[in-house]
Amino acid sequence: MDTRKHVEVCFTPGEYKYFKDEYEIVVVIDVLRATSAICTAFDNGVNSIIPVASIEEAREYQKKGYLVGAERKGEIVEGFNFGNSPYSYMKKELKDKDIVLSTTNGTKALDIAKNAKNVIVGSLLNLEVLSKWLAKQNKNILCLCSGWQDKFNLEDTICAGGILEYLINTGKFTSDEDSSIAAKYLYLSAKDNPLGYLKSSSHRRRLKKLNLSEDLKYCLTPNSSKSIPVLKDGRLIKLQSIE
Repeated sequence: MDTRKHVEVCFTPGEYKYFKDEYEIVVVIDVLRATSAICTAFDNGVNSIIPVASIEEAREYQKKGYLVGAERKGEIVEGFNFGNSPYSYMKKELKDKDIVLSTTNGTKALDIAKNAKNVIVGSLLNLEVLSKWLAKQNKNILCLCSGWQDKFNLEDTICAGGILEYLINTGKFTSDEDSSIAAKYLYLSAKDNPLGYLKSSSHRRRLKKLNLSEDLKYCLTPNSSKSIPVLKDGRLIKLQSIE
């Protein structure tokens, strides 16, 4: 009898309905830039992050006095404190604060997955520490890519492929879906130079037009974060024990 757990990759939030309820852990990935910014926030001492799907919800929190980040199509939404640049979350004034975040893709994916048993945030920044932690959980795992406006994207799929490759190599996990096989081979092609591999990707070109090249370099540099954010009662908090 095969006792291995399953790890699979879902390319977009729109396809999540075909996977949900089968997995005890859902890893939400939005490399450019929401989940990278979230990991960075916790690295720099943010207490919690409340992800919201809509601008309307974000405005309601703002009225209550929260610091709120809001991004749409790569740009800060007018009237909000910041967007989803990781550099925005390195500021000392955010330390120990509870902040709110709404983005084009990442917070939408978090909202879609919120009823899963365990929702974890993944990025290239925390790829190694997250993969090691997941390997110890002995649970079925789904990597949910945020994509771009419900379409496939390369960077999230590559990150998901990295997680899958690590878990499969432990010998404790297996995978059946073609999406997972594709993600694995994309990762193997890109892992030595993610920035170069993604040179022609649509989202990289989109951000470059907005003069966000530094964000790109930062988000595509693996293993600079030790944070594993987890969704608890509608808030993202930093997992305290990663042993």
